[in-house]
Amino acid sequence: MIPFNKPYMTGKELWNIAQAHVNGHLAGDGPFTNKCHDWLEQTIGSDKALLTHSCTAALEIAANLLDLEPNDEVIMPSYTFVSTANAFVSQGATPVFVDIRPDTLNIDETKIERAITEKTRAIVPVHYSGVGCDMDTIMSIANRHGLIVIEDAAQGVMASYKDKPLGGIGQLGTLSFHETKNIIAGEGGALLINDPTFIERAKIIREKGTNRDAYFRGVVDKYTWVDTGSSYLPGEIIAAFLYAQIQEAEEITSRRIGMWNTYHHEFASLESRGLCRRHFIPDYCKHNAHMYYLLLNSIEDRDRLICTLKEMGIQAVFHYIPLHSSPAGKKFARTSGNMSFTDDLSQRLVRLPLWVGLEDKIVDIADTVKNIIKETTNTKHSTPTMHGLPHTT
Repeated sequence: MIPFNKPYMTGKELWNIAQAHVNGHLAGDGPFTNKCHDWLEQTIGSDKALLTHSCTAALEIAANLLDLEPNDEVIMPSYTFVSTANAFVSQGATPVFVDIRPDTLNIDETKIERAITEKTRAIVPVHYSGVGCDMDTIMSIANRHGLIVIEDAAQGVMASYKDKPLGGIGQLGTLSFHETKNIIAGEGGALLINDPTFIERAKIIREKGTNRDAYFRGVVDKYTWVDTGSSYLPGEIIAAFLYAQIQEAEEITSRRIGMWNTYHHEFASLESRGLCRRHFIPDYCKHNAHMYYLLLNSIEDRDRLICTLKEMGIQAVFHYIPLHSSPAGKKFARTSGNMSFTDDLSQRLVRLPLWVGLEDKIVDIADTVKNIIKETTNTKHSTPTMHGLPHTT
């Protein structure tokens, strides 16, 4: 079986973990954590980066920083992982779901403004597949209405929008280092703070609501409970593993992009024949090859491809069940406008294996996919350029 994902190791992770033990510091915020913070701040340009035990934790800190009140609203796409919404629901806010663009599958920036009410507090763009949202438009809308922008860049490390690193554009950003991401720590995440007014309180929330960080910096002579918060720090073993990864971030990204490009080239003929639509990257985005997906012509075609690939020893998967159609989404959130693209595209998307070490299998996988689609797809219902989308190049 060729798995959908296989965690990559650079070879330095276990050495770093051993060094963390030698250093005598295995709890949070040790030397390796500080090295990761420095790298993130230099690479992304954030005023402050704080490692967390997950991207979910980073989103929860961001939500806490907003001082949300019951019935406050936060605008986001429905086509995202549950944590994007849950972080704000747990603070008493209501997610307001907006439809996605049919080309990038990111939030449709042209539909955000009509979703804004007097209760709106923030916009949470999700950079799906490491492809940047239209951040110029989103930031302009937010500035006009006095809203905070929190980038969910869980999939976006080493990707950029108009040469601006994802996660470093809004007032706050979040990253994931889950084992399915490009740069991994098993579990892990980071909060990126691009507005310095949030820094001190974010440290307090991350440290269980205490001013412990200020104590270790010598600002106060003892630390105590001063705010709400939780234990969001990852242990030093996680940071040691992660630091080995980020030292090889450019190499890892380059290898993934090479495989992405091979897939994209191999599937051009399928798209030209109307049998599928390839992954689309706008000219203003530099992606990180977090994933490669195809949009099939129907849910039946998608499910048939996944099942047939499984029978042939290749694991492919689809992605999110839209949150607006989930039980919790119906209970805790609402939609603004119709969700036609979210509903349609989420049923036709299939993600193919893409991980460092798979290079010599990519062409074989692509050939297998092509043969299955050619044999089974009903071209009568072909929609690769539906809604006026151009073919990708």
